[in-house]
Amino acid sequence: MNIDFEKTGGLVPVIIQDEQTLEVLMLGYMNQEAYDKTVQENIVTFYSRSKNRLWTKGETSNNFLHVKSISIDCDNDTLLIKVKADGPTCHTGSRSCFNTEFNQNFILELENIIADRYENPVEGSYVNKLRNKGLNKIAQKVGEEGVETVIAALAETETDLINESSDLVFHLLVLLREKGLTLETIAKNLESRHK
Repeated sequence: MNIDFEKTGGLVPVIIQDEQTLEVLMLGYMNQEAYDKTVQENIVTFYSRSKNRLWTKGETSNNFLHVKSISIDCDNDTLLIKVKADGPTCHTGSRSCFNTEFNQNFILELENIIADRYENPVEGSYVNKLRNKGLNKIAQKVGEEGVETVIAALAETETDLINESSDLVFHLLVLLREKGLTLETIAKNLESRHK
């Protein structure tokens, strides 16, 4: 990767993005040494302008940022690093350093929660109860919620439509997990149809 550190005085901005939800978590800066350490260890290390030294995110909180991919912009002077975060990214305890009013990609987070329920069953979990009833019951629930969504759209309130649509999306995510598929697979398929 040919990063132009000189164009910006030895430091390049680095956008940190959650690899699953695609939410922007923070912005930091790297010099060549911080970049090399990040690549070598697969854990994000910045150059701290306030501390005037290398700073590995999580060195005191243990909320490390594990590198999943690194991309460079078209001018070779800004990096985008997709990560898996060990915990909250912001020093305030928030998931992101940006104060957004809601997690814009909660559906992807919900997909991860459902996958976790499959891998680590929790007694009393609705996902696990549904899973124990098998594929036919899960598929039936998607059908029921689809019909209820249509009815709500045609004859009920906006709140009813929102609730029924939420139920439909949730049950569809469970069905996809049951069949070993992900939202990424669906998104790629939709993208290929768009082209």
